Amino acid sequence: MKVEILKDERVEDLQCEGLKIIQNKNFYTFTSDSVILANFIKLKKTDRCVEIGTGCGVISVLLSAKTQFDKIYAFELQDEMARLAEKNVLLNDLQDKISVISDDARNFKQYFPQESFDVVFSNPPYMHSRSPRNANPVVDKARHDVSLPLNDLCSTAYSMLKFGGKFYVVYTATRSAELIYALMQNNLEPKRMFFTENGKGKVVLVVIETVKGGKHGVEVLPQLETNDLNGEYLKVLHTKFLKRD
Repeated sequence: MKVEILKDERVEDLQCEGLKIIQNKNFYTFTSDSVILANFIKLKKTDRCVEIGTGCGVISVLLSAKTQFDKIYAFELQDEMARLAEKNVLLNDLQDKISVISDDARNFKQYFPQESFDVVFSNPPYMHSRSPRNANPVVDKARHDVSLPLNDLCSTAYSMLKFGGKFYVVYTATRSAELIYALMQNNLEPKRMFFTENGKGKVVLVVIETVKGGKHGVEVLPQLETNDLNGEYLKVLHTKFLKRD
């Protein structure tokens, strides 16, 4: 579908089944975090899903090629980013599979009954509100947890999910203890998880799959190296658990 590209926007090839993504240089642009999470999420063709904080929509768009699902409802708090996500849905002709909702995900009960979804996923803002802030308000909200505190994220995911439903999340490794505590406080039991490493020995991210009401016990997967020694992103993620079935 024909989509207008504005002067501050660029179109990038996602190198996945012909998918493309529009990014705006004045907004928050996606990083490898989103690609890693999209590779980790497992869906079934009957799954109704929610993305909390879709940004430009890249995770939901990637999932359209990597797996099957019934529908994704992608919430985005910031109007500017929601409009960009809508453009990316149109650009890839995914209107039947992905619907962008320009609202705070915590307001989801205005759109859907509680416990309506099989899967929820999120690459949320994970810099602490006390860390240095960004002068650009769009970027600041995307990076800092002021607009979506960690417990609010987990409690919202819990309310959205059916019993036995899955919540997938990627977060900064430095706050992994806080994340796991918040998940378990909200009856979202970690079942699979791994950390990423930047090629220079620094652990950067934690990625977790949880189950609502699940039994105790988590499988800790091998650490994923995402960059080489020069800092270049490794485009081929060769670890077994990231391969599609």
